[in-house]
Amino acid sequence: MNLETYFLIFIIYAMLGWVMETVHAFVKEKKFVNRGFLIGPWVPIYGWGCLLITILLRKYLDDPIALFFMAIVICSALEYITSYVLEKVFHARWWDYSHLKYNINGRICLETMIPFGILSLLVMYIINPVIMDLIHIIPHKVLLIISIILFVLYILDNIISFKLTYDLKNKTFSADTDNTEEINKIFMKKIKAEEQKLSIFTRRIIHAFPHVKWIIKNHK
Repeated sequence: MNLETYFLIFIIYAMLGWVMETVHAFVKEKKFVNRGFLIGPWVPIYGWGCLLITILLRKYLDDPIALFFMAIVICSALEYITSYVLEKVFHARWWDYSHLKYNINGRICLETMIPFGILSLLVMYIINPVIMDLIHIIPHKVLLIISIILFVLYILDNIISFKLTYDLKNKTFSADTDNTEEINKIFMKKIKAEEQKLSIFTRRIIHAFPHVKWIIKNHK
């Protein structure tokens, strides 16, 4: 496979991940919520996970049991690393499994690991063959143009979204308490009070992650 094919696989699964997250949010909250860290209709962690599985686990296609467990390891490691990096960069917990049994530092848990393995089987045995057949139908020049356009849009989205979220993180305040949960509640009330002053894209981030836990250092 060439570079364009790998990139399209990444984008397709990132978009499918966005659809899955958005549908889940709609069923749960009875309204449309543009899920995901980025502005566009893609959730990168799904794209990276499926791309890694596609590249690393092709040799296990004849052994679905081994593929299942290897996929769990890969996806769980990706989720843990992503959670850790986002927390260090933005001082926020975008998801927290601390309330669930068998979790590791609240970043991954058994309840999500099993679905990772099942979805990976679906990806490798059903979805990937369909995607590859569709990609092979597209002429190479057209494929290249599509890849370049999507790549530019994706990079621009990352730059804008990272800046907006980083600016949101910097809206800190002084607090006389060492209680992280209490600080987080005060911070979110402050953000909600200023919400109308924020850009439409920044408000989207707040609505997409209403339960995000901001880790704010108090200033005494």
